[in-house]
Amino acid sequence: MQVDIFDFELDRSLIASQPVNPRDTSRLLDLSNENTINDRHFYDLPDILQKGDVLVFNDTKVIPARLYGARGEAKVEVTLYRPVDGIKWWAFIKNAKRLHPDDTIYFYTDEITPEQSDFSAKVIEKKDDDGVLISFNCPAEILASNLQKYGLMPLPPYIKRDKPTQGGIWDKYNDKENYQTIYAHYEGAVAAPTAGLHFTPQVFEALEKKGIEKAFVTLHVGAGTFLPVKTDDTKDHKMHAEYGEINAKTCEIINKAKKEGRRIIAVGTTSLRLLETATDDNGVVHPYADSTNIFITPGYKFKLIDMIITNFHLPKSTLFMLICAIAGTDRMKKAYQHAIDNKYRFYSYGDSSIIKCVNKI
Repeated sequence: MQVDIFDFELDRSLIASQPVNPRDTSRLLDLSNENTINDRHFYDLPDILQKGDVLVFNDTKVIPARLYGARGEAKVEVTLYRPVDGIKWWAFIKNAKRLHPDDTIYFYTDEITPEQSDFSAKVIEKKDDDGVLISFNCPAEILASNLQKYGLMPLPPYIKRDKPTQGGIWDKYNDKENYQTIYAHYEGAVAAPTAGLHFTPQVFEALEKKGIEKAFVTLHVGAGTFLPVKTDDTKDHKMHAEYGEINAKTCEIINKAKKEGRRIIAVGTTSLRLLETATDDNGVVHPYADSTNIFITPGYKFKLIDMIITNFHLPKSTLFMLICAIAGTDRMKKAYQHAIDNKYRFYSYGDSSIIKCVNKI
């Protein structure tokens, strides 16, 4: 399938650089019925859903995986994306050409200069496609607290931020709070499951009153979620792998609901990909603890989900291909044009949509 099929024009002014406040006042494009498009707000979600529906959330927690460091006079920006063990990580590094194996990078903050820093990493290896393998100078049990102290949220490249400066405010955009769902629990993601960013305690309360059930899976979202599709044909694209877990309790909730004819709604593409990976051809989801690199394009028949809640995705991205598989390419292109014409806000900090799945087994 040609990748160009999934292209569309988007004015950069529609890319959200900050979330709305409160979160649940974001707009919601309602595609929950097959042939209609309705403009709503996210706080309307409980009115769209039915008693007995099950929402499946990804409870991964984003770590502050973006670090600023120095090797001598050379300044670098480090984004961790894949752990090797407790202290070794693969990272994408801006200005990596200035680095060599055995070099030491000293990390800094607005208050701690590189010369004062007690947090550093050694360069182990460099690869063109994989970036740079680094090893931190602290024990694994200390690394998490050092990342909290020195790190910033690893925002996607389309959200522009000024570089932090000495004496400035290290997180002046409040991304450590904004780029995290209110139900985040298990640390390990280097990108947020952004469909969940719109939920608030008030929305959760309204969902509970409506009789809508919640279930949780964990998929540690990787930086590969932002990688563009560089091939001309989808069959030539290599999908990134991400680690996920589904426990027996979640399987019991979902399978019981499915057996009773109740709807399963994935909150985000990450939840959906993990659910479809762990579900057999009879629509039964099983406990799971492994990586998944499932790549869903039009023609795929969904085994489990009935709807998805998701933000608006990049042109020619694997995520836009996935929602085209859910509802049909023509319908989603028309829906996106409607969103563009009506000035919806796009991407991670942008508005939301709820989409009915029409391509099921």
